[in-house]
Formats: sequence, C-alpha cells, structure tokens
Amino acid sequence: MAIGDFLSDHRLSVDPINYTFAHRVLSNPKGPLAANVARITDGGVRLTSRDIEEMGHQAGAPAATAPNGPAEAESPPGESPNAMMQALVARTQMQVEDFADTVATMRAETQVFGRDLLAGANAIRAASGAAVDDITQLANAMLDRVQAAEERLAAATVEAEALRRELETARDDARRDPLTGLANRRAFEDAFSVAADSGAPICVGLCDIDHFKSVNDRFGHAVGDRVLKVIAEALREACGQHLVARYGGEEFAILFTGVSVEEAVATLDGARGTVAAKKYRLRETDAPLGSVTFSGGVSEHEFGEVMGSAMGRADRLLYTAKDAGRNVIKGDSDGNISQLPARN
Repeated sequence: MAIGDFLSDHRLSVDPINYTFAHRVLSNPKGPLAANVARITDGGVRLTSRDIEEMGHQAGAPAATAPNGPAEAESPPGESPNAMMQALVARTQMQVEDFADTVATMRAETQVFGRDLLAGANAIRAASGAAVDDITQLANAMLDRVQAAEERLAAATVEAEALRRELETARDDARRDPLTGLANRRAFEDAFSVAADSGAPICVGLCDIDHFKSVNDRFGHAVGDRVLKVIAEALREACGQHLVARYGGEEFAILFTGVSVEEAVATLDGARGTVAAKKYRLRETDAPLGSVTFSGGVSEHEFGEVMGSAMGRADRLLYTAKDAGRNVIKGDSDGNISQLPARN
C-alpha cells in the first residue's frame, strides 16, 4: 500500500524499476537514498524517472527516455509502451473469468439446494425423529455452502474494485505527462475533438519557454525539468478550468472553451506576467538563475475547421511573439499573420 501511494504521489508508472526503487526508499527511510529523495522533493516537487536514473536506476517511464524530451517519447527497446495497461487488462479478464466461475458454481449449488429442499419437504411429510435429524444436518450443510459462496463472491468483488481503480489510474497516466502532471498531447487532441463537436466557442493557445536550451546547457537538465514544472504550474493556476497540456519538449498548449480570443489572450498573458515577475534561484547553491519567460500565440477556432488549422495559426502567432522580442502573447486580433512561416 505504501509503495502504491509513493508511486501515485510522484505520478510514476507501476513498473518493476519504479516499484523496486520505491521499495528501497521506504524500506530504509533513514538511509542515503531516502535522504536524497527528500532533498530532491523538498518543496513538493515530484520525482521523475530521470531523477531515479540519476540515482543509479534505469529510467522506466516511456516519456523520460530523454531529458526534457517530448512528452510522448518512444519506450526503451523491447518494452511495449502499453505493457502496464495490457497487464491490467489481462488481470481484469482473469477476474471476469473468476466471476463467471463463481456465478456458475452458485447456480449449480442453487439447483442442488432445490433438489435437497424438495427431498427435505418430502421427508417432513413423513417425519420421524431420524428424518428431522437428517433435515437439520441438511439445512446446516446448505447454510455452510451458501456462506462459502458469499465469501468467494465478496472476495471477487473486492478484487474487481481494486482492478477498476488500477485501470482508471493507468488510463489517467496514459494521458498525462509524467514530468509536469499536465495532460499530454493525446489528451489535448481528444479534448479538442469533443469541444469542437459540441459547437462551443474554442480558442487554442501555444506557448514556448524562451531560451530554454540555454537553461539546459548552463545549468543542466535537472534545472531544466524544474523550470518546466514552474511554467506548468503557473499555466495550470492561471487557466483555471481550461485544459493545459504539455504539447512536447518545452511547448505547452491550452484549450480555451467558452471565452473570446481577447479573454484567452488576457488569461495567458496573466500567466506570462506571473512567471516573468518571479526571481529564480538554484536550489543547490542559491545562486540566481536569471529571468524565466515564455512567449505564446492564441487563435480562435472556426466552427467546422480541423484542429491543425487553428493550431497552425497559433503556432505562427507564437512565431511573431518570438520575433517581437519574446516574453509576449500574440492573438488573432494583433494583425494578419497568414503569410508568416511556421516555426521550425
């Protein structure tokens, strides 16, 4: 239970590498590995598969095969990206078969009970002292079998509920970026399709961390990961009920529903201002990290158009924001952007 909570708290996939790591941390809470985990997670920061790798373990989550890499990178060779889901499905199928066996057994026993009751009724009609004793023994045996069947069914029900929760967690993990906890690109695209089909007003936003490569080059990927988490949290808080996703690398996407493009731009600009106003320091040395900013583009989706068209406009608006000096949000109303090239 404690290992499951540890993996859930850090949004780590349930695989042998992460499970073993969690076991080693929890089995020696005062050891050097636990102390290292406590240092890294100080302030509520979640562990990543890269953190585990740096502490002497091979990364297990598919999305963490490369530092700051795409939110949905390929899995290690020989490992299916859906291995955990497939295992849960297999366990669920086994549970369904157990249910079928339990129900079949209870049905068969019910038929036996019926025959036994009929025999008991006939015996009562010609009751004698010995017959009453036989009926009492028969009734006790029937009660024992009913109780055993109920216990088997109750145990199967508990296991099925546990599997249901695991499946829900696995489905949720498959649609989330393991580093930031945000929705991933797949979840964003699915949500866009649902919103577009509903006919609700939609705006899409794309934002990209300014000079992110220099952060990785100067301070290392661990600091880069923390910057990604800072931006993710700022976007999540500023955008409220709107869906925020890590779209890939240092790029984030926001699905605004039920608001105008002006309101969407203002919301995203609020997150930009919050991030730009903070003073960032390195955790290890307390040395200043320098400014962290991001640029963005927001476009209004036209009813009936494909997602790629709206995202393409948002991407070109993001290009204009970068070209205008960065640390700015551009929207459809800022001018004609149809002739600008898409970003590389």
